[in-house]
Amino acid sequence: MKKDFLSLSDWSLADLEGIFALTRELKTKQQQRIPHRLLEGKTLAMIFEKSSTRTRVSFEAGMFQLGGHALFLHSGNTQMGRGEPIRDSAKVMARYCDGVMIRTFAHSIVEEFAAHSSVPIINGLTDLNHPCQLMADLFTVSEHRPNYRQLVYCWIGDGNNMANSWINAASVFGFELRIATPPGYGPDPGIVDQALKAGARLILTNDPREAAAGADILNTDVWASMGQEEEQQIRAKAFADFQINSELLSSANQDALVMHCLPAHRDEEITNEVMEGPQSIIFDEAENRLHVQKAIMATLMAD
Repeated sequence: MKKDFLSLSDWSLADLEGIFALTRELKTKQQQRIPHRLLEGKTLAMIFEKSSTRTRVSFEAGMFQLGGHALFLHSGNTQMGRGEPIRDSAKVMARYCDGVMIRTFAHSIVEEFAAHSSVPIINGLTDLNHPCQLMADLFTVSEHRPNYRQLVYCWIGDGNNMANSWINAASVFGFELRIATPPGYGPDPGIVDQALKAGARLILTNDPREAAAGADILNTDVWASMGQEEEQQIRAKAFADFQINSELLSSANQDALVMHCLPAHRDEEITNEVMEGPQSIIFDEAENRLHVQKAIMATLMAD
């Protein structure tokens, strides 16, 4: 039966840890230049409504390494951009390709696409969720801390799609998660409610120091995401006390790790000193987008 990758909350712990196991295998083979053409002859359509660096390069390179082919489609240059119903595009794409990755704004778009597609749909990012990035983040932590499910995670900044995805992950993986946002910038209430009902160990606060105290992982993102540029000045003022810097890092555990999904506004949401410091695993995290997404594609699309 077809399986989509739209949100971590749709998957079981065993399934997601299975993706991690495959990621480790594929990463080792890539590093040793051992062929792993699990998607020989397969095609992935990549639909972009939001521009991207890491998403496009990692998916396209990943499909090539798996023996398949990726097609880059900007929505403005397709019939979707001219008003073709999503269900029609979904049905047609499924007759041409073996999977579709979509990076867009409204989460309802990937849900509708998945509902009408006979091939797997991968959420490359929506305003609600960013599950592929979250999988890369957690896999990276697991490489540095094998007891990753027993750690205390801290999100500092905007309650955006990444914060929502961390909440979903806390529900599935069972770790403690602290979210520190300015008033009025919290995560999606529906996702929070769902997580709490599922028994997630979730703490919401407006105090970044309270959230960071004794934490093992500090994580952040830009204060104004794509599509919010006009709010930049307002947000900069609201988020002024939510920077990950050496002072905030000193309140976390001594061996705490620092993450950022990139792109970063250095010396805004995170200081250059911390980003380039010995506790940063940010570029390991960026690399692992490639390896994790290869495992996701192979899990969904391999025969």
